[in-house]
Amino acid sequence: MAILRALKGLNPGQIFTLESGSAVLGRNPDCDIVLEVGAVSRQHARISFVDGRYYVEDLKSRNGTYLNEKPVLGRQPLAENDQLRICDLVFVFHLGSGQTPKRQPAEGKEDEPAAMLVDDDYGSGGSTVMTKLDVSTGQTNLRLAVQPEAKLKALVEIGQALGKALAPAEVLPKLLDGLFKIFPQADRGFIVLRAPDSQRLVPMAIKHRREEDGETIRISRTIVNEVMAIKEAILSADAASDSRFDMAESIVDFHIRSMMCVPLIGIDGDALGVIQIDTLDQRSRFSRDDLDVLASVAGQAAYAVENAQLHDAALRERALAHELAIAHEVQQGFLPEEQPRLGGYGFFDFYEPANQLGGDYFDYVPLSGGRIGVVLADVSGKGIAAALLVARLSAEIRYNLVSRSSLAEAMARVNEVFCQRRWEDRFITMILAVLDPADHRVTFVNAGHMSPLLHGPQGIVEAVGHAQSGLPLGVDHDVEYEERSITLQPGETITLYSDGITEAMNHRDELYGPKRLWAQLDAANGCGVSELGKRILDDVKRFVGNRPQSDDMCLTCFGRLA
Repeated sequence: MAILRALKGLNPGQIFTLESGSAVLGRNPDCDIVLEVGAVSRQHARISFVDGRYYVEDLKSRNGTYLNEKPVLGRQPLAENDQLRICDLVFVFHLGSGQTPKRQPAEGKEDEPAAMLVDDDYGSGGSTVMTKLDVSTGQTNLRLAVQPEAKLKALVEIGQALGKALAPAEVLPKLLDGLFKIFPQADRGFIVLRAPDSQRLVPMAIKHRREEDGETIRISRTIVNEVMAIKEAILSADAASDSRFDMAESIVDFHIRSMMCVPLIGIDGDALGVIQIDTLDQRSRFSRDDLDVLASVAGQAAYAVENAQLHDAALRERALAHELAIAHEVQQGFLPEEQPRLGGYGFFDFYEPANQLGGDYFDYVPLSGGRIGVVLADVSGKGIAAALLVARLSAEIRYNLVSRSSLAEAMARVNEVFCQRRWEDRFITMILAVLDPADHRVTFVNAGHMSPLLHGPQGIVEAVGHAQSGLPLGVDHDVEYEERSITLQPGETITLYSDGITEAMNHRDELYGPKRLWAQLDAANGCGVSELGKRILDDVKRFVGNRPQSDDMCLTCFGRLA
């Protein structure tokens, strides 16, 4: 016979017997195990006994079933002490009666702390046997009233171990060993830390005075949260009768007579976790002096833990920086290695991301008949997500420019790709231009981007194809894009740019703006293509000054030589 024991939700400790060959869990009153919780499906999961083993399967529930925090897919076998989570309800599976079972370490996890956080009912109301010690300032008065030599020696050993710590998992068990030397009456102890960048509490180290007491420690999540919230060390001389701990399963089940729980306070005043020591012997209760000692040790431990976490964060940042550098090189590979060599025409291009990975993109695509496709695009957002879209965009543009019969059709096919659900909340503005040197004709299709600027030798500037501009890519499946064609005269140049040019900002929070760009084009009479591009960039840099770049900048100019 097997059972499920409730750990969280419903009634913690409640036993559900699995007597038949199959038991359905759900909200429906006809289920074998009724779970009256709104988030639970009417028939949520099934536990079945097949060929001498128990299995669990999810019954296509709305919120899923989780075995040891992994989603149940298909039928999966159950093992002793497996945890089953259905919404906010947590159960442990046992073969047998399930009364305070011994915890069997999983294969390859012999050193994993045998501890379990439970949601006890942490009673309200005062307690005459409660002592508190404010450790939020990180300063406590150390008192060594009993066996000062032994305590001092153990404290020195703890300090030396903590000073060398680069990983909490390595040093925290040694810290508990030292505490058990300081407190000979201690029967059990544990250290719980809050996981970096989350609110999840993780048991990092546990210790039993006697090996035969090696059952799973049940830790009161509410008490731990309370100590971390108030940032005070607490001492209970008789925890089993302390009204503050009424109905606390972790206290009552193990007949704890005295306990100390001390927060680990970091340099910035945040609580990183707790150390708790308790005893079952009512004749050897902890004292205020003991609490002072434990609080002092906790202060050293907090600094060691914080240093270890900073060390881990530095290693992760270094690895991320290395990966971003590689990704930057890969992204640069999407850009043209050189400008087209086309008789009678000149080309200029510039690209500079605000960060290592950018969302702007330009390219030259050789086409049949000696034609050249010129692309400039701006993906919404920045960083890794935008860079991934640029990679997909590069492949789609090259394929569709070559394979589609018209420029408008090529743009429409690319738009269909980015209207798929996986690209939701992302859009792309883009200009496609095809230059045919045979008749000097340039054909444009615009997907929500700034209009190309035509600059003539007399300084006249014109926005080309503004009326034909369509929606950005990824907005609407049914957009029909329009083409616009012009014939380049000798000395005329086309300028394509991203909003990183016109929205470049100076130290007074002023934008460079399209008017200033037009003025530069208007004043550039007789400039060649390369000279024109450099003139624009120099003016943008003068305007911005020393202010850091806030957006990706992309500029492409091409034109017919005079």
